[in-house]
Amino acid sequence: MNINFEYYKTFYYVTIYGSISKAANFLHISQPAITKSIQKLEQELDMTLLYRTPKGVCLTENGKIFFEFIKNGVESFMNGEHKLTALNHLETGLLRIGASTTITKYFLLPYIEKFHKTYPKIDISITNHLTNTLLSLLKKGSLDFLLINLPMKSDDSLNVIPCAKLHDCFAGNLEYKKQITETISLKDLVTNYPIITQKEPSNTRAFLNSLMEENHIDFHPQFDIVSYSLVKDFAKIGMGISYITKEFTKSELQNNDLYPIPIIEKIPTRHLRNRNNEVHHQYACCSKTNG
Repeated sequence: MNINFEYYKTFYYVTIYGSISKAANFLHISQPAITKSIQKLEQELDMTLLYRTPKGVCLTENGKIFFEFIKNGVESFMNGEHKLTALNHLETGLLRIGASTTITKYFLLPYIEKFHKTYPKIDISITNHLTNTLLSLLKKGSLDFLLINLPMKSDDSLNVIPCAKLHDCFAGNLEYKKQITETISLKDLVTNYPIITQKEPSNTRAFLNSLMEENHIDFHPQFDIVSYSLVKDFAKIGMGISYITKEFTKSELQNNDLYPIPIIEKIPTRHLRNRNNEVHHQYACCSKTNG
C-alpha cells in the first residue's frame, strides 16, 4: 500500500479541527479538495474513517484507532520541519568550533561575542587543541569548522577560507632593546641571545623552523613553551627574546612591555589564501567539503 502522505495530513487536520471547512482554511485548500483527499484515503484503506454530523465531522471506531497512529507520525514530520526551519534561521542549534587557545583568545572572542548577541539561542562549543587533533575531529564530524594557523599539508577534503594576515617578529623587553641598538642578522640573534618560542608541534613554531632552515641556521631555542601567553610573559620579565605575532601582542607592544627587535632578514607575512594556493603559511578557517 502506497498512500500519499498528504491524505494522512488532511485526515489529521480534519480530525483536529472536527470540521472540513476549518481544516480547509488552515491548509489553504478548498473544501472539495479536502473531501476528495479523505475519500481517497478511505478507498485505499477500504474503510470509513469519518462521518458528518450537524456540528462537523466525527471519527468512526476505525477512524479513532487509525488516528492514534497517524497523529504521532504527522506530528513527528511537522516537528522535524519546524526544527529544520529554526536551524536554517539560526533560532536554535549548536555551533562546534575548533581553535588553539591563542587564536580563541586573540582572534575569535570578538566574533563569538557578536554572534551570541545576534543569535542568543545558538549554543557554542569551543575545542582547544593542537592542529592535528582538531583536523582529525573535523574529519570525523565532531567539529563544524576550525580556525587554525597554518602551515598544514594540503588536503582536498577541506575547504580553506582566508581570514586574516599575520605579522611575526622577534621582541624583547626594554633591557634587550637597549642591548640591541642596531639591526641584527637572524643568525647573530639566535646565536648570541636566548630565544623563547612556542613548543613543537605548534604551527607558529613550524613556521619559525622553516624560516631558520631557509636561512641555513641550526636552531635550538633556550625556551620551548606550550602557552603563547607564557612566551610573552617570559620575554616581559627578561628571560630572552620571544618570537611573537604582532596581532596577538597588541597591548604589550602598545604599552612598551615588549619592543620589536629589528633583524636584517625579512620575516614573510603569513598570507591568508585558499587551499589551492602554493603559499602554505596561513591563518584560516577550515571546514569539510560536501564530498
